[in-house]
Amino acid sequence: MPARDRVIRRSIEEQQHGVRLESFPARAYAGSPAAFLDNLPDILRAHDLRRFVVLWREATAAGAPRVVMLGGAVIKTGLGPLLAAAVEAGLITHVAMNGSGAIHDFELALAGKTSENVGKGLVDGSFGMTLETGRDMNQAVNAGAADGLGFGESVARWIDEHDFPHRRVSLLSACRAAGVPVTVHVALGADIIHQHPEFDAGLTGTATGRDFDRLIETLSGARAGACIANLGSAVVMPEVFLKALTVARNTTPGVEGFHTAVFDMNVHYRPRVNVVARPSEAGHGEGFYFVGHHEIMLPLFFGALLERAQ
Repeated sequence: MPARDRVIRRSIEEQQHGVRLESFPARAYAGSPAAFLDNLPDILRAHDLRRFVVLWREATAAGAPRVVMLGGAVIKTGLGPLLAAAVEAGLITHVAMNGSGAIHDFELALAGKTSENVGKGLVDGSFGMTLETGRDMNQAVNAGAADGLGFGESVARWIDEHDFPHRRVSLLSACRAAGVPVTVHVALGADIIHQHPEFDAGLTGTATGRDFDRLIETLSGARAGACIANLGSAVVMPEVFLKALTVARNTTPGVEGFHTAVFDMNVHYRPRVNVVARPSEAGHGEGFYFVGHHEIMLPLFFGALLERAQ
């Protein structure tokens, strides 16, 4: 019998989490982020951030793709509702995330809390052994894969059909409601839901493989003026992006001239090279790298876009 069939699990109500909805802002954005940006010195990164806002607005006006890629920290710092508002406003045309992003989104929608104490949970083997998260997310993916869906759409459908009590904060659900592709790109064995007996590597691989194809399809339309932002993913999304872009350029002419940016708390090799440097060098677009905490930088950027979209 596999070890996963013998794990001891706890209800999500019993598990201790460090992030709760009570810490989230009442509104997706407030005040005037646009005015704040306009009053910054027009030099260095302030100039770059204002420039990327302009490029994103131009892409929106032109109907060019606007792709957001993200890691799990973006969701667990309370920014799912902000990105959901941007999706609903038509500012984002594709959301791609790693597996942890989907897990945090799922738990917040279900229980209004997420982000376990990893160190403490490793001591007694309880880390990631949340019954509802492991059981239900795997069941959602397994059922969706059997129905021909990708990973992101499978989990979004589960959240909606089971009427999760905090569904309003779910980025996955917002994408499904808006008809915006939401893709989840999984590294097998890297996420807590892979520890559970319901995990089926074949079905998970099938579902995330469909999402990879969907991202390739989106990037195949990334002509001049399109915008792509990587938010807080240091490894998985920059690697997935590079491979998907390679296929898009291999099979479709004219995938060039788009603009990219990274928003992260540190400068990392893969985002800097795979997202900012290589695509712009090869395709004549502009590339930017913004360093700062997600919970400050992203409300500034997307808040300015939302304010000016009204």
